[in-house]
Amino acid sequence: MRKKPNEAKRPTHAIFQVLGEGEKARWVRIGAAWLHKDEKGANLVFDALPLNGRTVIREVSEQQEQPGEGGQQ
Repeated sequence: MRKKPNEAKRPTHAIFQVLGEGEKARWVRIGAAWLHKDEKGANLVFDALPLNGRTVIREVSEQQEQPGEGGQQ
């Protein structure tokens, strides 16, 4: 996976707290992650720490800015 020079500074994944289940689940972005060069690990940076619900890490895509779209659960 070859990256452009300033792409390396952008997070590769978003971290969400997910409250609830199914279509009524509420996704709150709480941080970001950057994959290591070997893609076997990641650095995580949290803006908040969840006390309940699930923590989900999703790959950042250019088209999909909003969580919960496209079958995220």
